[in-house]
Amino acid sequence: MNINQLDTKTLYSQSPGNIVSDMDGEKVMLSVSNGKYYNLGELGGEIWELVKEPISIQELVITLQSQYNVDPADCMSHVTDFLNQLLEQGLVSIKS
Repeated sequence: MNINQLDTKTLYSQSPGNIVSDMDGEKVMLSVSNGKYYNLGELGGEIWELVKEPISIQELVITLQSQYNVDPADCMSHVTDFLNQLLEQGLVSIKS
């Protein structure tokens, strides 16, 4: 499944079973279900924190734009790409 940028009503949230830690301002995670480590980075860690509770892509973009000076289209593209990667790895799930 691939996330569509126009799909603003769908909510995404963290999948259970991940251990996350801060390492020098970046988030690193161990997925217990697949045994893989991930370095989410600083911005990825920010997105990870925001998907603790179900949230739409549109809400993510608005929140990130309020914190960072970023073009709305670039922000949407980066958020969508990042969520697609998390979704492919089973790290986030869709809440309809």
